[in-house]
Formats: sequence, C-alpha cells, structure tokens
Amino acid sequence: MINDKKQIDYWINGAEDDIITAEILIQRDRLLHGLFFCHLVIEKAIKAHIVKGTKEIAPRSHNLIYLSEKAKLTFEEDKDIFLGILMKYQLQGRYPDYNPVIPNKGKVLDYLNKTKELMEWLKEKL
Repeated sequence: MINDKKQIDYWINGAEDDIITAEILIQRDRLLHGLFFCHLVIEKAIKAHIVKGTKEIAPRSHNLIYLSEKAKLTFEEDKDIFLGILMKYQLQGRYPDYNPVIPNKGKVLDYLNKTKELMEWLKEKL
C-alpha cells in the first residue's frame, strides 16, 4: 500500500517547481524547452489525481489523454484541445526525429498562461 498523501504532494510539488522552470525558459526564449516543461506540469498534476483516485502509483506514461482517462478527469473541449497541443511538445524532448513547429513567443506565453490556469484548476479538484 502506498502513502497516497506523500505521492500526491510529490506530484503537485513537482508541478509547482516545473511551472517556474517553464516560465524562466520561456522568458529566456527557450520556447521549445519551456513548452516541454508546460507538458510536465500538467502531466504531474494529473498523476496526483490518479494517485488520489486509485491509491496506486501513477503509471509511467506521458500521454495526457491516457492519464486523464485513468484519473477519470473530464475536461471542457478547449482544455482537451490544449492537452493535445501540449503533447506535441513533450515528444521533442524524448525523440530527436520529431520536430514540431515552434509557435511565436506570444503564443507560447498564451500556452504558459493556459498551463497555469489548468494546473490551478487541477489542484482545486484534488
């Protein structure tokens, strides 16, 4: 049996650290890396929900759609679309042959703000 409180804290603390990292990277024009960290933020926040709901260790997956289903989270359509957008940017950090188009900084800042909003929403739902 796992200590679910400890696991949830681990995932949420990681998400909170990673949003700071994402912001720094984006401010320094490391846009792709910043987007990668935006994905990590949401991945970790969703994994906290998985632990809460299942009392099990979260799966070693980076697929936000799969993780959301496992956590039994439902999102409005715009948030579902945003999860799909973020998933494009987690691949670049793991697979060098995948080269997404990097949006301009204004769009990336918009994604950062959406990440912050979604993270707060996920934390409130815990």
